[in-house]
Amino acid sequence: MKSIGLKEVLNPSEIFLEERSKNTPGSAIVATMEGTRAMLVEVQALVTPTHFHNPRRMSTGIDQNRLSLLMAVLEKSGGYLMQQHDAYIKVAGGVKLEEPAVDLSVIISIASSFKNKEVRGDDCFIGEVGLTGEVRRVTKIESRLQEAAKLGFTRAIVPKSNLTGIQLPEGLKVHGVSDLGQAIKHAFN
Repeated sequence: MKSIGLKEVLNPSEIFLEERSKNTPGSAIVATMEGTRAMLVEVQALVTPTHFHNPRRMSTGIDQNRLSLLMAVLEKSGGYLMQQHDAYIKVAGGVKLEEPAVDLSVIISIASSFKNKEVRGDDCFIGEVGLTGEVRRVTKIESRLQEAAKLGFTRAIVPKSNLTGIQLPEGLKVHGVSDLGQAIKHAFN
């Protein structure tokens, strides 16, 4: 909204990503769907040791129950001991992420903060994560990948099951993963 009225936003993803810190521990980019439009947003995590018996799990933009579930999967399947750590998750820009395709980016941002290891600033993470640590297929993968390529991302980590019979955008290297261990390996490699 401007003083002369409404002004069209040509690419909302650019607005959500313009102030992000690249190559910073605790940050991961996800290509999410808002209706029929793909949009890239940043998921931020802060994981710190706690001295209390019950660690805190707080989130803005992601359901708190989903956060607890994803942290349990990261602990069980990824080998990350999260029992004595508080976790704070935020989706930049005030976006509310409700679709399962954001699971992988949430887990990667948590792992990144926990290990204090940065994720490449030109990586994008897409995928639902099941309770046993498998990375599951998501809808509209081509739209998501095209949006990532359009914004200059050079690598995407996606479900392996999504890669059959799709056209990959030029300039975007896509890694298909079938479980959380493979995803973490690609993220920090």
